[in-house]
Amino acid sequence: MKAAYPFRRTCKEATALMVAREDRQLPWADRVGLRLHLMVCKACPTFERQMLTMRHAMKQWRGYTEEE
Repeated sequence: MKAAYPFRRTCKEATALMVAREDRQLPWADRVGLRLHLMVCKACPTFERQMLTMRHAMKQWRGYTEEE
């Protein structure tokens, strides 16, 4: 049975898509659904910012070299 609202995502689905987006490009419908969810949800944009912060921190950590 098809969903009545094909682009509607729950917070659980949205966070799973944000995590998956780190490894691969999402299909068009998932990108649209995620973007729409982020526009109406108060909590998920915070999670998205936290994911970006972690990504940037990991990039800096990978490039870190300790000079003696």
